[in-house]
Amino acid sequence: MAIRNIREIGDPVLEKTCKEVTEVTPRIQELIDDMFDTLYEANGVGLAAPQVGILKRIVVIDTTGEDPMLLINPKIIETSGEQTGYEGCLSVPGKTGQVTRPNYVKAIAYDENMEPFEIEGTELLARAIMHELDHLEGHLYVEKVEGELQDVEEAEEE
Repeated sequence: MAIRNIREIGDPVLEKTCKEVTEVTPRIQELIDDMFDTLYEANGVGLAAPQVGILKRIVVIDTTGEDPMLLINPKIIETSGEQTGYEGCLSVPGKTGQVTRPNYVKAIAYDENMEPFEIEGTELLARAIMHELDHLEGHLYVEKVEGELQDVEEAEEE
């Protein structure tokens, strides 16, 4: 297991659409393990494979630091409600911005055994799922920011 370099805004890999995973090979399992290590090392909430330079539909999320989630080939099947709040990204270090997203999300994905499952989330988990799935389509949250990006320190003072 290793810490991988997180690609930052401006890197062309972050603008590309990811390919579906058809099987969890030893290399894919190593990628998943490395993504969790990288997420925790960076104190993040979520990380998508393109953020470490791999164009695969893989996302890791942990909103509490104690509940790691792996989503392979995730797809949103339902959303409702609305929430607006500050959002940041490991690929846009030191910046944050107001983004409106659904307050409830239901998705289907596959686990490390390629078994399908459903995941539901509200508030931060819903935001994290939507944010990370945007990465799989080559989009960053900065495209959705209402107003200007701010330095993280400025937003914390508000």
